[in-house]
Amino acid sequence: MQELSIIQKTYDLIKWYVPILNRLPRDHKFMLGDRMITGLYDLLEGLIKARYAKDKLTILEPLNGSLDILRHQTRLLLDFELIKTERYEYASKLINEVGSELGGWIKNKKR
Repeated sequence: MQELSIIQKTYDLIKWYVPILNRLPRDHKFMLGDRMITGLYDLLEGLIKARYAKDKLTILEPLNGSLDILRHQTRLLLDFELIKTERYEYASKLINEVGSELGGWIKNKKR
């Protein structure tokens, strides 16, 4: 089931990413890091809510924007030299996988 797969991938992303974000230097942890962590948890919560909602699109479509914000925040981490290129590439891969499934879920519900 596609819905379960995207939820699991988001869960795995959080499990991998939050410990990294919690180790950011103090001047970045309490702004960028906390925003990213909140965004990740909100994304997971939105996906779970959408799974049970009658009108899934009203929940899913805004999550696309949230995912794009997370992409840009992740790029900021790289530009500020707060994460290594390898971690950036891995995080981007995970975010893109979630994005692809989210896009597919939205497309499926629009039919």
